[in-house]
Amino acid sequence: MTAIPLNPSEAAAPVLAARSASRLFWERFKEDKAALFAACIVLLLVFIAIAGGPLAQWATGHSNTTAYTETMEDSFGLPKGPNAQFWFGADGAGRDLFVRTMYGARTSLIVGVVASGIAVLIGLVVGLVAGFFGRWVDTTLSRIADVMLAIPSLLIAIGITAACNTNVQGCLSGLIKPGLGIVIGVIAFFSWSYIARIVRGFTLSIKEKDFVEASRSLGASNPRIIFREILPNLIGPIIVYTTLLIPQSILFEASLSYLGLGVPPDTASWGGLLNQAAQYYDVAWWLMFFPGLFLVMTTLAFNLLGDGLRDALDVRADR
Repeated sequence: MTAIPLNPSEAAAPVLAARSASRLFWERFKEDKAALFAACIVLLLVFIAIAGGPLAQWATGHSNTTAYTETMEDSFGLPKGPNAQFWFGADGAGRDLFVRTMYGARTSLIVGVVASGIAVLIGLVVGLVAGFFGRWVDTTLSRIADVMLAIPSLLIAIGITAACNTNVQGCLSGLIKPGLGIVIGVIAFFSWSYIARIVRGFTLSIKEKDFVEASRSLGASNPRIIFREILPNLIGPIIVYTTLLIPQSILFEASLSYLGLGVPPDTASWGGLLNQAAQYYDVAWWLMFFPGLFLVMTTLAFNLLGDGLRDALDVRADR
């Protein structure tokens, strides 16, 4: 026997299905076609960084470091351009540019991700402490961040890497060794202040919310409020600004490598390939075109992805 509703309006009332936060995020994110395409490009770049080098070496039969004499166009030592054997042509030393570009993706993404991760971790701690405790703690940490923002980072980074990478024993009596580590450390050191200022601003806003006051009134300790109430609300902004910081770190490394002060010359990176192409760019366009194309594509993809994540995670956005 079917029950008849007492109020006729009850029969026409729509049933609203509850949606989780992840589902809301996905519904918003998939509306941004540019961000969705950028996410696919980023996943492709991650795959290239993991397996692109060995796959390129297997497909072409060419090593990453071996110089092939048949790639020289003439007695003047000019390399050959793209052809059936060397898909991206050869560099000035006769090495396969396609293989080195694929291996360069691994170096550039490692620098970008690791340096950005370290910078985000430092900036998160500094910003949380400064914004939550305030007073002299906030003043001291904020002034340190202001000093870091005022420093000409590229010029100082050039000096540090030049001093450490040109010396076989490194810097500080061998404490800092030349190589990839010094490049990651320099980039992270000059990047954390941006994240610290952003996290501080969000922390100042969140700690005044009612749920934080309620937690404090119930006797919650400061560490509990920070890790259980404030930090979860910072996950969205941190993810967004991390995706925007990664391409900046990649460009930072490319700038240092282009100046000959980045990763060691025997390690392939996009900036290093551009540095080697500087003396051939007027007669061998491919040496600068293909590494530059991957560098531009990576930077653009991460920026578009960051914009899409910011819009999808913004609960105040009109939908």
